[in-house]
Amino acid sequence: MSYRMVLNETSYFGADAINHIVDEVKKRGFKKALLVTDKDLIKFNVATKVTALLDKANLNYLIYDEVIPNPTIGIVQKGVELFKKSAADYLIAIGGGSPQDTAKAIGIIINNPEFADVRSLEGFAATKKPSVPTIAIPTTAGTAAEVTINYVITDEEKRRKFVCIDPHDIPAIAIIDPNMMASMPASLKAATGVDALTHAIEGYITKGAWELSDTLHLKAIEIIARSLRSSVKGDATGGADMALGQYIAGMGFSNVGLGLVHGMAHPLGAFYSTPHGVANAVLLPHVMAYNADYTGEKYRDIAKAMGVKESEKMNLEQARQAAINAVMALNKDVNIPARLRDIGVIESDIPALAQAALDDVCTSCNPREASLQDIEALYRAIY
Repeated sequence: MSYRMVLNETSYFGADAINHIVDEVKKRGFKKALLVTDKDLIKFNVATKVTALLDKANLNYLIYDEVIPNPTIGIVQKGVELFKKSAADYLIAIGGGSPQDTAKAIGIIINNPEFADVRSLEGFAATKKPSVPTIAIPTTAGTAAEVTINYVITDEEKRRKFVCIDPHDIPAIAIIDPNMMASMPASLKAATGVDALTHAIEGYITKGAWELSDTLHLKAIEIIARSLRSSVKGDATGGADMALGQYIAGMGFSNVGLGLVHGMAHPLGAFYSTPHGVANAVLLPHVMAYNADYTGEKYRDIAKAMGVKESEKMNLEQARQAAINAVMALNKDVNIPARLRDIGVIESDIPALAQAALDDVCTSCNPREASLQDIEALYRAIY
C-alpha cells in the first residue's frame, strides 16, 4: 500500500512572519492580489497589518471583504467575478477557515472554469489545473486551512455544507504568525483550539491513518493539550504554541481524512450557522465514546499525549475513558457548551441532521461504521 503527503511549497512560522510576504511576492513575480478576508478583520485592523506591508512596497491589491462565516456558493461566485475583473494574478487569504475556504474555491474555479457552479467541486473533484497561487495567512489557531487540501462551502438553497477535497487547492505559501491571531476573543480561541484538537484526534483514529500521520497527530495533541488553556487566558507563549499545534494537526488530517465528529458538525453549520469549532467541540467527547471499542490502543496514546498520568498502567477500558475524560475536562476549562441545545439545535431537526451527517464525506472515514439510526441516537444523546 502507498501513502501520499501534500503540503505547502513554503511555510513561515513565528512572530512577524508576515514580513516575508513582500519578498515572496517579488521573487515570484506576482503583479496584483485579490485579498480575501471579512469585514471584521478590516474593521479591527488585523488584515491591515498585511495591507500596510503591501502599501509600503508599492504592491498592488484589491480587497474582497464580503466573506461570511460558513461561506456560501454565492460568496464564492462573487469572488470569482471580482478576481476576473480585477486583473489579479494571485490571492492572499487572511482569516480563519471561512476566508481560507473561500479563497481556495475562487482559486480553483479561476483555473478550472468548468466548476463555476461550485457544487460540482464536492468530494474528490477531477480538476486538471492547480489553483491560482495563494498566500494563506490564518488569524485563528484551529482550522489549519492554510495547509490542507480541503475546504467547505455552504449550499444555502439545499441547507447543507459540502466538503471539497483537492490537492490542487493547497496554498503555495502559508504564513503562521501568532501576532495575526493575538486579537481573537477568548471564546474564539477556545472554539478554534478544540477544533484543532478534533482534527488531531480524528486524524489519529481515522481509517486512513498511518505512521507518519500518527506522529504528527500525537504531537499536535500534546501541544494543544498543554497550551490551549493558557492561550485562552491570553498568554502569548500559549498562543504561539497553538498556532504551531493546529498547523501540525492540519499536516496530518489533510492527508488521511477525519471522521464522524466532522460529519455531524457540518450540518450544524448549514442549519444554524453554528461556528464550526463550537460544533466540533460539543460533539468530540461523545463521538469518542461511540468510537472507543474500534480504536485499539490509540486512546491510551491520546490520554498520554494529553498529560494523563500513569495511563500506561491502566487497563484498556480505563485508558479509553481517561482520554475521553481529558477532552471533557479541557472543554469545561475553556467554557465549551455541554449540550447541543445550548448552541441552538432544534430537536425536531435531528432526523434531517442525521441524514446530512450520514451523507457527509468525513463520516465515511470514521473507524466505526455509523448507521442513520446510530447518528440520530448520538444527536439525541448529546441534545
